[in-house]
Amino acid sequence: MANPNMASASTITGHSAVAQLSTSTTSLITNGAASGKIIKIESVLVSNVDGTTAADVNAWVLRSSVAYNIASTVSVPADSTLVLVSRDTTIYLMEGDTFQMSASAASDLEVVASYEEIS
Repeated sequence: MANPNMASASTITGHSAVAQLSTSTTSLITNGAASGKIIKIESVLVSNVDGTTAADVNAWVLRSSVAYNIASTVSVPADSTLVLVSRDTTIYLMEGDTFQMSASAASDLEVVASYEEIS
C-alpha cells in the first residue's frame, strides 16, 4: 500500500514510546510495510540517569535495510537531558521505516518520544 496523502488524512492518533537504551539496537518506533500510515515523530528526549558519567546516544532511521543517521555518538552529560528531535525538526517515517537507537552504556540513557500516526 502507498503512503497516505496527508492532506486527506482521516485519522491522527497521538502516541508515546519509552525505552531504556542498551548497547544493542532498540527499535523505538516502527511503521509497518503495509500500514497505510505515515508516522510523524514530534519529539525525542534522551535523559542520562547516571549521576557521574556521560553516555553517547546513536539514532537513525532504517529504510530498506539502510541506516540513515540522525545522531552518531552524541554525548549526553550525566544527569542531563538532550532534545534530539523537536517540533522544529520533525521526522516522518514512511511505510517500512523504523526509528532505532542505541547507547554507549547499558541502562544509562532513557528515551521518551512522542509521535502521531496519520492515516
